[in-house]
This record gives sequence, structure tokens and C-alpha cells, in this order.
Amino acid sequence: MRLTLRVWRQAGPEDGGRYEVYEVADAEPEMSVLELLDTLNGRLVDEGVEPVAFDSDCREGICGACGVTVDGRPHGPAENTPSCHQRLGSYSDGDTLRIEPLRAAVFPVIRDLVVDRSALDGIAEAGAHVWIPAGTAPDADAMLQDHATAEAALDFAACIGCGACVAACPNGSANLFVGAKLRHLALMPVSSLDRGPRAKEMIREADQEFGPCSLYGECSRVCPAGIPLRAIGAVNRERLRSVFRRT
Repeated sequence: MRLTLRVWRQAGPEDGGRYEVYEVADAEPEMSVLELLDTLNGRLVDEGVEPVAFDSDCREGICGACGVTVDGRPHGPAENTPSCHQRLGSYSDGDTLRIEPLRAAVFPVIRDLVVDRSALDGIAEAGAHVWIPAGTAPDADAMLQDHATAEAALDFAACIGCGACVAACPNGSANLFVGAKLRHLALMPVSSLDRGPRAKEMIREADQEFGPCSLYGECSRVCPAGIPLRAIGAVNRERLRSVFRRT
């Protein structure tokens, strides 16, 4: 099938950027959005044209590197699906796709579809520390945790940090990301020792870089890991807990 692509091209952070139109005549419904870009880039390289820059790594929906915006929606039309798994089966011959980077003020464009998502790294770095006594490794069953709590922690730990939630939020909020990290670590027996200080640092970092929650709810619909909307509630809950409870 033949598809028309309007792809955002931007030479660097200081460049104004613009859309360029390309035709891909041999697209297949089974292709992902990234494979469509691969096909386009193969042709551009053969023609001696600079290929479209975009991020990708595992292409298994795990790494979170491949975030792009398709027709105004982070990752693409299918809910809770990363760009590398967004298939072209929903498009018909002759359709036009608009592909651009994740749009958020806190994600400056580096080149074409590549954005700087280091603001999310700053949140993780602010709270991703665990205090444990050094010395001999503890026995595997030294700190017991029931199965239901462990499964709940793993559900929140599934967040891959792709940034789609931020791009989908009208306020550019990262509360779904922050809440997932806070709930995951709060449910773990060792990391809960630093629960209060960690919450203060992570929320402080998020407040400096990102907007407040808009109550829009689109973040959970674009999240490839399916992080539930209730994770957002952990932000204010952990914030208040850090104030009123002793560490």
C-alpha cells in the first residue's frame, strides 16, 4: 500500500524545523511505525539524502526509547502501545500520516524525531537511592513480602519512562511517571526505609521541570506499560506522608 508521510525534520535544537513530505509505495499492514521509517530511510540513503533521525533500541516495547507522535497522538493510534508495536493495519492505501517528535516543552528536540528526555532521568536520579547496611549479603527470605504486594510493586515498576504521558498531558505533567516510581518503591521492604526523603526529592524535581496534573486522563491511555491512572494519586499521598510522618 502507498502511504504519504509528513515527517518533522529539524537539523538541531536551534533550527526552526519544518515538515517534509515523502511517499512510501511499499508499506505493509504488518509493518510498525518504526519499520515504516526504516523503509523510508533506506530509500533516502540510496538517494544520498540525510535519513530521518529517530530513537529505537529493543523494539520489544521494553526500553521506552522509541517515542514519536503519529497524527497528534504519542506513539500512535492504538492505546497503550509503544511506537515499535504500532502497526499500519488501521491505515488504507493513499492515507497520510503525520509523524513528529513527542511534543512537550520539557522535551527539546535534538534532531528530527529525537528529543531530550533527561528531565525524566532527573526525577529518577532524585529518588533512585536505597539505604541498606553494607556487609554480608542477607538470606533471600530475610525480608518477607507477600505475593500480592510483590505483584502490585511489579505492576508499577513496569513503567518504561518513554515520556508519552508527558506529551499527552495538556499541562506537560509527569505525575503518572512519578506516581508509578513512588508506588513501586514504597511497596518494596528495603526501599521503604527511604520513603519520605525520596518522595520529597522526586516530587520537588518534578515540580521544577513539569506542569501540574491536568486531570485529563489521557496519560494512562497512551502509556505502553498500562500504568493505571490511580498511580497519580500516589504523588499527593506520598507528599503528605513525607510531611506528617517521621522517616
